[in-house]
Amino acid sequence: MHSQASAGSTFMAFRRTLAVASLAFTAACATTSQVKPTSVASAAPAPVEQAPAPAPVPETKKERDAREIFAQAVAAFHAGDYVKAEEGFREVVAKAPQSLNAQFNLGVIAERQGRSADAQAAYEKVRFLEPGHVPTLLNLGRIYRTQEKYEEAISLYEAGLKVKGREHEPSLLNNLTLAYRLAGKYELAEATARRVLARHPDDAEAYKNLALVYYDQGKYRLAELVLANARKLDEKDPGIYNNLGMVYLKLEDRARALTQFQKAVSLDERFASGYVNLGAMALAWRDYAGAERSFSKAVELEPGSHEAWLYYAYALDGQKGRDAKKGLAAGEAFEKVLSLRAEYPEAVCGAGWAYAVERAGWDKAEGFLQRCKDLSSTSAQDKQMIDAKLQGLAAMRKSGQPEPAPAPEEKAPNPAAVGGSGSMLDKVSDDAAPQEGAPAEGATAPAAEGGPATEPPAETPRAE
Repeated sequence: MHSQASAGSTFMAFRRTLAVASLAFTAACATTSQVKPTSVASAAPAPVEQAPAPAPVPETKKERDAREIFAQAVAAFHAGDYVKAEEGFREVVAKAPQSLNAQFNLGVIAERQGRSADAQAAYEKVRFLEPGHVPTLLNLGRIYRTQEKYEEAISLYEAGLKVKGREHEPSLLNNLTLAYRLAGKYELAEATARRVLARHPDDAEAYKNLALVYYDQGKYRLAELVLANARKLDEKDPGIYNNLGMVYLKLEDRARALTQFQKAVSLDERFASGYVNLGAMALAWRDYAGAERSFSKAVELEPGSHEAWLYYAYALDGQKGRDAKKGLAAGEAFEKVLSLRAEYPEAVCGAGWAYAVERAGWDKAEGFLQRCKDLSSTSAQDKQMIDAKLQGLAAMRKSGQPEPAPAPEEKAPNPAAVGGSGSMLDKVSDDAAPQEGAPAEGATAPAAEGGPATEPPAETPRAE
């Protein structure tokens, strides 16, 4: 009887934890009532490369060496050897301190590795050298947005638009639209999107941003209509289908929503937002194995996303009733969340309950459960449940008994009971303006780089 009551308490406490997680995510996004769509404005960072061009004057040996090192660093980046790539770009910067491309690429590598502070510092150096360097403004603005520093992002884009020749730069305006929307400034967001469309009526990204402004205000049919216009302009854009999926979720048409998310990832197998939404729908249907598959792909594509790791942990935790190893893996995933967001309440408490499933995790379980109990957000009832669990673990340690697995019906909460619309997350595809590109027009590329940088194919759009 005691073990069953303890397991039931575990489930009740974890369900409350999940509800808190959903509400906390909503507040942080400040965009929708419970989940969050894909807006237009961010692709995963990629390095700028140099386009061969005849030098106006003969190169010196130092310049030629730097150019060769730069090319080798780009090759290392594409091969996935970020350490070697970083070493190469740093060597170029040492030889040519005014190298915008090499300095920018140091920021890209830092971002890929989840070192946002280093990325920000690298981008600031480029901005100091060239205030109108658009790729830097876009990447730096994205960092601000991920930190929920929306006003800083707005100021950054507005400053970039004041640079001569950048007054009507579509990528800056699209990103400014996104920042206004995230800050809840819907009138300014709509006006900015229309400003882009006034000059560029075929800009699908502007339509996507405009649709999300309507989405956030609950104007779902209008959002659907605007996204239909965007789809006519770019039928291969996965973000459009992802956002249509979010609209259909709000309209309670889950079958069409699922089809749209599947379409998004079929168009781009590296489209992280689509996998997050597919995983969320799987969780709502208690398909924990399916959710695990989707979220494992999401964390592979976005290793720095604490939200993706959090729901990956939930998917694993939902399977611990039949496989205790899944519980331990869930605990590790919750710890990954904490490495990205220190003392994140949902992860602290989730890790405690997850590790409690097997003796190998009891030491960690006790530590995390005690931390969960000490949180100001933990209710008095949940504190009682934690005390009961800790007493139970102590008793089983003393008796040498193994921890019984949770009953099947007590494995994990039903996200549909929390999310309302059937999706715990509303991952909007914020891919309107690419985050990388060539240097600003008129900027002089260092001779060591052999000419202006060229943009590689866009990669997975990030989600705000």
